[in-house]
Amino acid sequence: MSSRLSWAVASAAVVMATAGAALAHHGWSSYNADRVMRPTVEVLESHWGSPHGSLVVMLDQQRWDVVLAPVSRMQARGLVADDIAVGQTVTVEGYPRRDGTREMRVERITAGGKTVELR
Repeated sequence: MSSRLSWAVASAAVVMATAGAALAHHGWSSYNADRVMRPTVEVLESHWGSPHGSLVVMLDQQRWDVVLAPVSRMQARGLVADDIAVGQTVTVEGYPRRDGTREMRVERITAGGKTVELR
């Protein structure tokens, strides 16, 4: 295979892989901004990493996934991993998914004695 063809094949593979990841990730239009939720809940699971932080909480006796902001943004606004560690109580304000999946996109969180804007 020529180097030019190898480069084209490699480039196509990168584009396809990136597109797949982008499609797998949720877009903000998937959430219902007309239905604001503000539960105060205990953190069951906490992820402080890329592409964004996330929590798992129990709400109305059901597990919910909570989508947070990127770690760099949360840190810049004063939120630290210990504020959202397992066992902490937090108030999350955000929007549920339109398709009924138990997941919410959070706009702000009250944790560790402070309210932090995430978007």
